[in-house]
Amino acid sequence: MNFKSFFILLLFTTLSCEQPKLTKNDTTEEIRILPKLNTEHYNVAFLIMDGTFNTEFTAPFDIFQHTKFREGIKAMNTFTVANTLKPITTFEGVRILPDFDYTKDDLPRIDILVAPSTEHSMDKDLKDTTMLSFIKKIDKTSLYTTSHCDGAFLLAESGILDSVASTTFPSDIENYKKMFPNLDVKDNVLFVHDGKYITSAGGAKSFEAALYLCEVLYGKKIAESIAKGLVIDWDLEQVPHLTVQ
Repeated sequence: MNFKSFFILLLFTTLSCEQPKLTKNDTTEEIRILPKLNTEHYNVAFLIMDGTFNTEFTAPFDIFQHTKFREGIKAMNTFTVANTLKPITTFEGVRILPDFDYTKDDLPRIDILVAPSTEHSMDKDLKDTTMLSFIKKIDKTSLYTTSHCDGAFLLAESGILDSVASTTFPSDIENYKKMFPNLDVKDNVLFVHDGKYITSAGGAKSFEAALYLCEVLYGKKIAESIAKGLVIDWDLEQVPHLTVQ
């Protein structure tokens, strides 16, 4: 191979391996994939934000998502809502891409709202007036409004728990009573169901509060079936809870 042929080969190889680079003038369009929602199912929205605790989000999400695999019931669509479409970071460091931005999007009907606990449920999140207004708005038409652990603080601050009994994370009960002295606060129970409100102690007991709602909606056999599928021992009679008639 002479020098000219070698040079042409080297130039061709270099050009073919070069990767395009974005410049300041280049623009990229984000492709957004919306969740598929069955119009005949319940719509369950999970309110998430930076600092959301994994368990209080994933436990009820797991339970409700599994209703799709049971026949003969009105199952649940599960999706997330946040004040952004950018990834939120949970307290434990998991990054989640929200399905809907409740500050901008036309939201689907929300039948069940779930408010998990967050790192700042007892302080700066309570000053988020946009988020509190969203809770109040959805609560006007929801079938159930629920919370896990300190998510109850968000519901309480919005004012929707003023006339019902509720509970929260066991070690935060006293702070809950202090911050909301007019509330009917229950302790020594894992969850409280009063009207359309279900508030739970959170943690791993978020599974049980979610199973309880499934038993209310679908009956004992379906709830037991979902629990079995997740290797959870489920017997409502053995779970300390309060149902206000």
